[in-house]
Amino acid sequence: MRGAIQRRRYSKEEKAAAINRFLVDGESVAAISTTTGISRSTLYSWIRSVQNKTTVSDFTLKNFRLLESKVKRLEGIIQILQNARCTASSPLKEKLLALEELHGQYNVHMLCDALQVPRGTFYNYIFRNKRDNTWYAKRREELRIRIQQIYDESRQIFGAGKITAVMKEEGYKVSQEMVRELMRDMGLLSIRQDAKKVYVKEQRSLKNHLNQQFEATRPNEIWVSDVTYFLCKNIKYYICAIIDLYARRVVGYRVGKNNSTQLVKSTFKQAYESRKPESKLLFHTDQGSNYRSYAMCSYLQKLNVTQSFSRAGVPYDNSVMESFFSSLKREELYRTKYRSEAEFRAAVDRYIVFYNERRPHTKNGYKTPMKLESIYYGEKTTPEIVP
Repeated sequence: MRGAIQRRRYSKEEKAAAINRFLVDGESVAAISTTTGISRSTLYSWIRSVQNKTTVSDFTLKNFRLLESKVKRLEGIIQILQNARCTASSPLKEKLLALEELHGQYNVHMLCDALQVPRGTFYNYIFRNKRDNTWYAKRREELRIRIQQIYDESRQIFGAGKITAVMKEEGYKVSQEMVRELMRDMGLLSIRQDAKKVYVKEQRSLKNHLNQQFEATRPNEIWVSDVTYFLCKNIKYYICAIIDLYARRVVGYRVGKNNSTQLVKSTFKQAYESRKPESKLLFHTDQGSNYRSYAMCSYLQKLNVTQSFSRAGVPYDNSVMESFFSSLKREELYRTKYRSEAEFRAAVDRYIVFYNERRPHTKNGYKTPMKLESIYYGEKTTPEIVP
C-alpha cells in the first residue's frame, strides 16, 4: 500500500509574507503561487483565514496593519480612477496613455490594478517609448532640476522622503519612489547616512596636493576651478570656470542660476571632453560642497583625475582663480549695466574669448594663453572650448 503524501510545513514568516503580497502589494494568487511554489488552494485558505478573523481575541496588531495597508491601497486606486482620463473598460491604448501621465505619482501596482492593465504590458510600453517620448523626458528633467535644487539647499541633508515632502508642498505630483529613482540616477545621497564615516573619510581625502605651486610643465597637467556670482537685474548668476595652469587658459566655463553640483560637474565635463587629457590630471578647488559631493568625486575617480583641495579659509591656496574672477569683474562685469540675462551671458562669452586669445598675461611673458599653448604644441591649433 502506497504511503500517504507528506504535506510541506510552512513557517509563520512564509505564511505572513505570502498574505502580505496579496493584501498589501496587490499581487495575484497565481503569481504568488508561481514564485513561491505554494499551491493556490493553500494560499486561498490562508487569505480567507485572515479575512474571516473578526473576533477581538483574533484581531492582532499585524492584522490591523494589514487591513490599514489594504485601505490605503484602495484609497489610492480610487484616486487613480478619479484622476485618470479613461475608465477600466476603455481600449488598452487609451489606458496606457492615461497610466503614463500618472506614472511617478502612484505605485505601479496600484496604477495597473486600477485600470486592469498587466504590469508587464505597462512596463514594456514605458520602456519602449521612453527615448522618443518628449513629454516623459521633459517631465523627468524638470523633476531632476528641482530635486537637485532642494538637495543643494538642504546642504545635502535631505533624502528622498524629505525632498518628496517639499515637492508635494510646492504642488508637484510625484511619489517618493520616483524621487528615489531619480536621486539614484543623479548620484545624490543624504549625508545623514554614515555622516561620521563620510566626515572622517573626507578629512583623510581633502589633501592639498598643489600647495600653492602654480607652475605646470605641460597643458592638461593641473587645472584649477572655482565659482563666483554676479548680480544682474537683482538675480544671482553663478559662474564656474576652470583654468589650465600651464598657460593660464580658461578651458571650461558655465553660467547658472544655482551654485550646484550639476554646475561644476557639467563645467568639468565640458572641459574634459574638449581637451581630452592624455596624461594624469590634477584638479584643484576649494572645499565647497559641490566639489566634494558624491556625484562629483565619483565622476572624477572614474576618469582617474586626482582631486586637490585648498585649506579651509585660505584663499591664497587658489589665488589663480581669485585673480581671474577679479579681472573678469573689473575689466568687464562691473563696467556694464546689462539689460537682460542674454546680454550678460553674451558678455561673459566675449570676455573669455578676449582673455584667452587677445589679453597678454604677465606670467606668460606677455603672451596670450592661446599663443603660449600654440608654441608648446609647435604652432598647431589647440583645442577650443565650447561655452
